[in-house]
Order: sequence, then structure tokens, then C-alpha cells
Amino acid sequence: MRIISVITLFLLIGNVSQASTIHGKITDEQNNPLAFATVYLKGTTNGTTTNMSGEYVLDVSPGSYTIVCQYMGYQKQEKAITVVNNDLELNIVLKPLSMQIKEVVIKSGGEDPAYEIIRQAIKKREFYLNQVNAYTCESYIKNQLKLKGVPRKVFGQKIDKGDLGVDSSGKGIVFLSESVTQVAYQEPNKLKLEVISDRVSGGDGYGISFPMFINFYEANVQPLSSQLNPRGFISPIANNALFYYKYRLEGTFIEDGKTVNKILVIPRRKFEPLFSGYIFITDDDWRIHSTDLMLTKDYQLELIDSLEIKQTHIPVEAGTWRIKDQVLTFTLHQFGFNLGGTFVNVYSKYNLHPTFKKGYFNQTLMKYDSASQKRSMAYWDTIRPVPLEKEEVEDFRKKDSISRAMKDSANLRKNIDSLKAKQGHVKFTDIIWGGVTRRHYFMDDTVVAQHTFNIKGLAKSLQYNTVEGIVPRIVSNMSFNLGKGRSLVSQTELRYGISNQHFNGNAYFAYSGLKPGRNTNARNTWSFGGGKRVSQFNKANPIDPLTNEFYTLLFKDNYMKLYENWFGFLGFQRAWTSSLRLSSTLLYEDRLPLQNTTDFVIFKNDKKSFTPNHPEDLADIPFERSQAVIFNVNASYQPGQRFIEFPTGKVPLGSKYPTFSVSYSKGIKDVLGSDVDYDKWNFSVTDNLNFKLFGMFKYRVTTGGFFNDNAYTIPDMQHFNGNQTFYNINYLNSFQLAPYYKYSNTASLYGMLNVEHHFNGLLTNKIPLFNRLKWNLVAGSNIFYVNKDNQYYEVFAGLENILKIFRVDVVAGYQSDSPTRVGVRVGLGGLLGGNIQVR
Repeated sequence: MRIISVITLFLLIGNVSQASTIHGKITDEQNNPLAFATVYLKGTTNGTTTNMSGEYVLDVSPGSYTIVCQYMGYQKQEKAITVVNNDLELNIVLKPLSMQIKEVVIKSGGEDPAYEIIRQAIKKREFYLNQVNAYTCESYIKNQLKLKGVPRKVFGQKIDKGDLGVDSSGKGIVFLSESVTQVAYQEPNKLKLEVISDRVSGGDGYGISFPMFINFYEANVQPLSSQLNPRGFISPIANNALFYYKYRLEGTFIEDGKTVNKILVIPRRKFEPLFSGYIFITDDDWRIHSTDLMLTKDYQLELIDSLEIKQTHIPVEAGTWRIKDQVLTFTLHQFGFNLGGTFVNVYSKYNLHPTFKKGYFNQTLMKYDSASQKRSMAYWDTIRPVPLEKEEVEDFRKKDSISRAMKDSANLRKNIDSLKAKQGHVKFTDIIWGGVTRRHYFMDDTVVAQHTFNIKGLAKSLQYNTVEGIVPRIVSNMSFNLGKGRSLVSQTELRYGISNQHFNGNAYFAYSGLKPGRNTNARNTWSFGGGKRVSQFNKANPIDPLTNEFYTLLFKDNYMKLYENWFGFLGFQRAWTSSLRLSSTLLYEDRLPLQNTTDFVIFKNDKKSFTPNHPEDLADIPFERSQAVIFNVNASYQPGQRFIEFPTGKVPLGSKYPTFSVSYSKGIKDVLGSDVDYDKWNFSVTDNLNFKLFGMFKYRVTTGGFFNDNAYTIPDMQHFNGNQTFYNINYLNSFQLAPYYKYSNTASLYGMLNVEHHFNGLLTNKIPLFNRLKWNLVAGSNIFYVNKDNQYYEVFAGLENILKIFRVDVVAGYQSDSPTRVGVRVGLGGLLGGNIQVR
């Protein structure tokens, strides 16, 4: 192996010695640097882009070339050069374009000539969109995030500028990465990315190596992430673009004998997902020459303040142009932070006639080479097409040096000592309110690992209900890092009901470990536990303790219905990276009925009394002490899953297909004294469908029932997540107005449908105030059906994205044997709120 390595090294040295570089600076006539100017070898797509200082470096073999340099708003230049074995310096000064306005015959109504150019571009849009059936190319990506200002405090917490990696003035680079990715594409929509090299300043993590394909030939353009606007943005040459944009011809210029039209793109109205800026269109063939387009918050851009997209297109072969370089620049001002970012993509080495071996395009969308993070500095200096800024060079040097030092065993031990000391002493306020968390740090190979122990604050852990009264609780969690992807976690709960004087204690343990497979890894989790606990009759816990306390103490509504049980269980789960999950559980319960033992409330109300702890809607079903042994098996799968494949394993990316779930439960009679005997099943399909400008549609279809219900008690019935409180957080698996146990049943067949449509700015963007606040409309329905005598359905409409987090619905519920009920529900929904999971 050593001989092979030496030979490889000499071959690399030989290759490097034969290469030369062309380097220099691109400026205007006043010697101002032109940042992100395009430089390439004529007749090829091999080239580079200047950095912020106008500097470029281009690696070539000895020979004669024509260097092409172009920059938006300046005359394109070509320089013929000959390269021998020495490096060549070539500085280029670009002159401003001499724009000319065509002589045109103004039509009646005074239409600007830009409109006819745009109409022609619209006619050709689909041709250029589908012109290339397959291609390969190489993409160099450099991403930089830079802070230009940092607040002293955020929400009362002092900001440590040192932890952010910025200087005392709050300025500095907080993220810097570069990578080289091989891109392969084939219709229809087959894409594969192979990351050849990847580097992050000061870390061993992975950078942003995904090329950002922004195609303005697409009618709906989605830059960066759907989080910036799930509706996408309307291209200036979309089929319906004339309805959304105004245009003005700013001038024309001649380039390579072809007339190029500079067209100003002007949104017709605010609060639509639109671009502004310039698009350059060539005459006669009506293709995109380049773009300088902007998105802002006035045009439905979310999360960030502005995003500028600059692209340069060049000919790859006769009649076919592709993107040569693309620069994205964004700004963000939030909570006193002033953040800016630049994402540079340089595309080269296009091949429009590739051949792919059978099976090349598979479920792996992106794959990292095993040596992607092991490249030397010499390698990067050789292949990097965009020279680093001085600040970037210093950032890499400083942070990489710190990272290497931290990996030294002596420094690792110092770091462990520092982390231990930083934990400080346990405070009384931690015990009462904040909670106590202690970590044991240790070395696992060459990294710092930890075991964690946590006890929740005693005051935060307090509960109250009408069965137990005030409930002091001690809840602790422990996690142990066993190395090699293995872990052990445990949770214990000790609780005492002051009113009913019952003590309950239980413990839960789970061991998890990776199981490598031939094509995909799986994670196995074994779990077991037991003790005595208090459970809701509906194991889905439709009402949380805090909400129950609020309604119990203030409004005298005890919605939570409980029973006590001695229990023990054993479970197993295997989760594949393919999104397939299988799990099974064997559960034993000795079930004990509970009664209300207190009627304490904060506000007295003699006209109202608490309901019994036994669910009123199930009053005809007795609940006495009994035993149950239950076997459960569950499976879920989302086909079409795609992955990012790292050297250490795969990460799923999701799929365009729905998720299918099935479960089966068996009550096993006469085992350990079990009294139950039943079989029930459940099947569901869920999905989110993004219709871009028309919003997002979400649905869940569920069916199930009992094969037999020979013997069961209330916990074994099929329950549904009702809601009688003012807020809701489980929209696609609940009913917003239904009572908690009214529709519990053991029917042989039932059906349930939950649907909601998120308009994401459609309609509300035309309503004053709502469009400025970016509050969005949401509407839907929830339906449950067993038969004509047992059914329930509700419809709702509301507003979401309130402060990016909240949602308010007005709901009308229709029940088979009760009058129509109307209510208002508050929950989480919108750009950020819709992604928050409350446990």
C-alpha cells in the first residue's frame, strides 16, 4: 500500500508540474474591481469567476487560448494568449456597455418594445426548458455567511461574540465552506450529485455542497429553500408573466454579433411572489443571456430581507447555452443581528451527450466521496476556480489551526476539564424551577463524548387533577453514549397524589444501536420498562396535563380521565434509512379504576360540578379492576425515499409519495390472568401536496376496526383525538370540537378523513393589512363515519402565519345526535409554527 501511495504521489506531482495558471484582476476603467465577473476559455465551459476583489485564477495546460471575460453592464472582451510552462498574469479592464435604444414604431397605446421581446421569450421558454435531455458538469461552490453586527443581548441573554467567532465589533465570518460536486442529469427529473471534495472552515462537518439550480425557464422558481416562500416565485418569462410584471427596454448591445436586450422587470403590485431587476434576452433566438434579479420582503420573501440572483449564461455548443456562474447574495436583519451571505456557484466541464450505465440513477441523490474531506491545501489551491479573499484565507487558517489543536489529546483533556468547570454549581433555583443537568465528559477515540443526567425542576413538574389532587413529581432522564452509534437512555418518574395518597413509580429503558446492511443501515432499538403509573384511557393523550390543570382550576372542567395500572412491557423497533419502520410491543397491565377525590378550584362556581372520572360518554361500559396482555405491531413506509450518502451512513431526504402506516393489536386472553380478547387494526395514508402558487394541500385518510371484540375494557376501544379546549396542536389527527370519548367504539369498520389547504398568501395577499402582516388563509374539514347513527364532521377556516407561529380557526362541528357547535381554536401554524412539534 505504501508503494502504491508513493507512485500516486509522483503521478500527482507530475500532473501538477505540467499545469500552468493564468491569473490576474478584472477592473473597470477607474480601476475598481469587478466582483464575480465571468472568465472562461473560448469554445469551452472551463472557466472561473472573480472574487470580491476582482481577482481570478484559471488552471490550464501549455498551449494557445482565447480568454473570454464578461460582466453585466460591460463590454465583453476576448484576449488571445499563449501559455508555456510559466504562470501568466493577465489583467483585463472592461469598458461600460454603450447601450442603444432601438428605433421602434410605437404601437397604439404606447407599448414598450420590451413586451414583444418578452412574448417571444415566453413562446420559447418550454423549448429551452426541455432542450437538453441529459448532461454532466462540475460545480464549484463557495458559501460564506458573515455577521456585520451583533446585539449585546437577545431576550435578556448576553451574547458572547467569541462563541460566534466574530471580533469585538461584532463583525466576522461565521460560516465558510467550499466544495466540488459532479452533477449528472437525465430526463425525466433524474439527478445525481457526487461530492468530490468538501471543506468547512474550522470543522469536520459537511458544508453546503448541493448546487443551487435556479432555472428561470421554469414557470415557478424556487430559490434556495421552500421556507423562503412555499408558493415559489413567478418567473419573468412564465406563461402568465405579463399579468404580474411590467417591462421596460433599457437598451441593447451587440455581443458576438448578436443583439442583447436589457429589460427592466417591474412587479405590477406588491405582496405577490415576484422578482424585480433585470433580465437580458437575445434577439431572434429569445434566450436568457444573463440575469440580475432581486427578491424582497415586499414580494412575499420570508425569513430573510433580500435575495439577489445573478446568472451568466454562455454557449456550450451550437444553439445550446447553459449557466456558467451564479451568485446569490442575501441580507438578514433580525433581533439586532446583521447577517449577510454569498453563495457562489461556478459550473464547468459541461457534457451534453453523456452515457450513463444502467442503474446509475438510483435512490441516492447525493453521495460524498470517502476522501472528500481529506484533500490537502495544495489540492484546493490547484482546483479552486474562485480565489479566496484575504479575510477568507485568514478564516480558514485560524479556524483550521484551532480545530487541529483541539484534536490533540492533551488539548482534548483540557477541553474536557473546561467543559466540566463550565457546568458550575447546582443552584437552588435549578432544583425548584430550571432543572438540574449534569454531563460527564470523556474521550471517545479522538472526540469528546458525554453522558447526560437531568432532573426536571420540581415546581415545573407539579401537576393537578381531580383524581390525585396536587401531584409532586420527580422526573429524571439519563443518556449514555456507548460509542459506535450505540446509546442507552432511561427515564424514571416518581409521583405522589396528595389527595388520594397514592404513590406511583415507573422506569423506562431503551438501548439503540446501528446495524449495518448491504445497501442501507438500520437502527435497532430495544425498550423495556415497568412499575405503576397513571394513564389516560386514550393512550394518545388527547389533553396534556398543563391544559387540563388550566381548565380544572379556572373553569371547573376536568377533561382528563385517568386510570391506574401496574405494568410491564418489552418493545423492539427497527428503523431503516429507507423510511421503513417496524415495531412491536408486548404489554401487561393490571388496571385499577380511580375516582375523583378533590373538587378544589381557584374560582368557585356552585352552578357547575366536576364530571365523574369515568368518561360520561361511555357510562354504560363498566370499568373495574382487570388484567390485560396486549401484543401490538406497527409498520410505516414512504416509498420513493431519496438519500444523501455520507461515508458513515445515509440520511433520508423525503419523497414525493405518501406515507403508509398499518397497525394491529391483539388482546390475548388467559395469559397472566388477562381478561381481554380482541383483534383490531388501523391503516392510514398521509401526504402533503405543494401546488406552489395555489397553496399546499395536506391530508390523512384512516380506516380500521375490530375483527372481534369478545372481551375489552375502555382503554382497548378505538378512541379519537377530540378537543374541548381553546387550542389545538394536532391538526391532521384530531377533531377540533369533538368530545374526547363520544365517538369511541369497537365497530368492525370506521373511516376518518382529515384535510386542510394552506393558501400560503393566495387571496390574503390582496387584502389590505393582511398582506402586510403576511397572515395566510387555511381551511379544511375533519370527518368521522361508522354509520348514519354514528358520524361526525366539522369544517373550519382560519388564519395562520401570525407572527410566523400562530394559527386561529373558526370551526363548525356537526354531530349526528347533537346541535351544531361553533368554536374558535388557537394553535401553531405558519412558516415556523407549522414545523414546531410539541411533545
